[in-house]
Amino acid sequence: MNHEYKSLQDLLAMMDAETHANLKTAVELGRWGDGSKLSAEQLEYCLQAIIAYEAQNLPEHERVGFIDKSGLQREQCHEPPGSDQAVNLVWVESVNKTNDTCH
Repeated sequence: MNHEYKSLQDLLAMMDAETHANLKTAVELGRWGDGSKLSAEQLEYCLQAIIAYEAQNLPEHERVGFIDKSGLQREQCHEPPGSDQAVNLVWVESVNKTNDTCH
């Protein structure tokens, strides 16, 4: 079946869940279902179609690139209070310069 699409919206209007899955597989493998390699241009268009399809048809948590941050504790993903204050660093020269070897 050979279709001509004038825009991404035309393509999205024709896409279904099976087509979406096939495009994702092609991107993951770098090859079409028949084994032929995706060109850089095809890869770019496939990624655009996948992202646009998912934005219109899937909840956020099922989309490509979603990162679930709900299980992270505040301490794991935020700096402690006061950590945004500037800290002055002081360079200290070594007092013992006669022995530069490690023991």
